[in-house]
Amino acid sequence: MKTYKLTAFEANGEKIVDEAIQAEHDERAKELAEKLLAEKNLLEKTHRFTSPSGKLLLFHS
Repeated sequence: MKTYKLTAFEANGEKIVDEAIQAEHDERAKELAEKLLAEKNLLEKTHRFTSPSGKLLLFHS
């Protein structure tokens, strides 16, 4: 399992989510991150999701 990082921010820069997500591969990790963002109504907030190697998998500003 790999550890991915999801971070979301308010417009003023305040961090509102800072979570680690465990997954076997990038596609599964991306699915889990999108699900979490949807559950917390954060899809339209600024967010980024990165792989353990630093690859940007999701980004919204």
